[in-house]
Amino acid sequence: MTGTTTGRTTATFRSVLRRHDFRWLTLGLGLSSVGVYAYHVALYALVYEVTRSPSWAAATTLGRFVPSLLFSSYGGVLAERFERRRLLIVTDAVSLLVMLGLAVIGGLGLPVVLAIVFASLISMLGTLYLPASMALVPDIAREEELATANSLLRVTENVVAIAGPAIGAAAVAILGTEAGFLFCAVMFLASVFCSSRMEVRSTPSDVTDGGEAGVLRQIAGGVRALGQSRTATTLVAAAVGAGFFYGVDTVLFVVVSDERLGIGANGYGLLMAGLGAGGILVAPFVGRLAERPKLATIIGAALLLYAVPTAFLVFVTDPYVAIGLQVVRGAGAIVVDVLAMTAMQRSLPSEMTARVLGIFGTLLLASISLGALVTPVLLATVGLDTTLLVVGGAGVVVVVLAYPQIRVVDRESAARLAELAPQIELLRGLGIFANATQAGLERLAASTETVRLPAGTTIVEEGEAADALYVITEGQVDVSVQSEFQQPRHLRTMGPGEYFGEIGLLAGSPRTATVRAVADVVVERIPGEAFLEALNETRPTAAFMENARMRLAQTNPARTIDF
Repeated sequence: MTGTTTGRTTATFRSVLRRHDFRWLTLGLGLSSVGVYAYHVALYALVYEVTRSPSWAAATTLGRFVPSLLFSSYGGVLAERFERRRLLIVTDAVSLLVMLGLAVIGGLGLPVVLAIVFASLISMLGTLYLPASMALVPDIAREEELATANSLLRVTENVVAIAGPAIGAAAVAILGTEAGFLFCAVMFLASVFCSSRMEVRSTPSDVTDGGEAGVLRQIAGGVRALGQSRTATTLVAAAVGAGFFYGVDTVLFVVVSDERLGIGANGYGLLMAGLGAGGILVAPFVGRLAERPKLATIIGAALLLYAVPTAFLVFVTDPYVAIGLQVVRGAGAIVVDVLAMTAMQRSLPSEMTARVLGIFGTLLLASISLGALVTPVLLATVGLDTTLLVVGGAGVVVVVLAYPQIRVVDRESAARLAELAPQIELLRGLGIFANATQAGLERLAASTETVRLPAGTTIVEEGEAADALYVITEGQVDVSVQSEFQQPRHLRTMGPGEYFGEIGLLAGSPRTATVRAVADVVVERIPGEAFLEALNETRPTAAFMENARMRLAQTNPARTIDF
């Protein structure tokens, strides 16, 4: 009953794309995002060309984000209350209608304030779409695939960040703003089709606790769930900080592209495309970063990479150099976003994921709105060059102020890893978990219990319910069986490094043998639920499953079963 093979499997883009529902989720999210990015270009171009005012550009950003800021937390609650796939379809369908309305506003030359009102509505719809889609990821991908799946979704978004603004800018330049909005309508229609092809269905939660919990109490549940994980809280705080710089970008990019780079207001889309390109280049490596112990330090460095290059725009007038700086910034941005999202998905119960993502969305929108609000004030007060320097320096200040907390998180993570190290190494040496990731082994090790038993103790008894897997670390045990023989029959003696109890768990049947301690023994007890969950995530090897069938044949020759 031993396993000796070791090894680990790292999820790849190809492996997660083999999942039918993930392919459709990715495609649908990508098409929807194409529409959103193209719509942003058309919207800002329309507003700035009519008003020629950074303040109106800031008003557009605030119009997009402030209403959704007020709604975002409850959007996550609704993503728990209703079936998520259906919610994706409904939000895309309504977004399609909003885009048609914006096309009418642009085509008829109606007041730009109406466009801002419509922008508010489309952003509020996004507060439903994001938590619903991201909360579906853990239902589709295994735990070990989450960081890679999130990275691939960000790659999709960054590809869209290049294609969407570029197409939107071309449509605005050649055909006018209404063409960009009509293009978005087509993208939302295509996204509706993709979501309809998904087979996964979420189980709606009673977020009202039987009708007793009001709106604020429903939202508060998500706040409490987020606060229970210091690591998730710290990484989310970093992502919220990155959101502030994105809010600055939405105003600053328009002014920089027009006044500094000389490529007009449509240059906003080109700079945003640079951010997307940076994310694409780094995304294949983010999954590996998610397995490293010092996540907080990594995300702090990524935040610096995102913020500081803005200061160098003081010395840049060449559009290509400016776009290159955005590529660097985009690399930092994707690390911050993916690690924060993965930390939440890994640490939260499934019935709370969308709700916490709604809270995260609220905080993110608040930081984006703040960034958009202060930028025109800075521009009017100190000018463009000083504003660029201040924004770049702000990233350094934020990381320096947060560094003590970053160190606390890293120390706690290191201490937890050191505490679990013996169990992790023990589990890694078992053939059962040959394909487990570091994160999966850590989670499994955290669920184990060290049990010391004196000689003669019956650890498991033939015929009783199977509830755990046992791994021997000290001492010896005797394995015997009687049910299919006239008297107890000795099968084997087992020692350190061997395990027992997996047959009943795999087959969903009572214990097939009796195991007693020959001498004093120490075993690691792994609850059956945790063991089966780990197997679902790590893909047990064919050799392990075949050995399990052979062991079943030894204890119960008349039985055969497919696990």
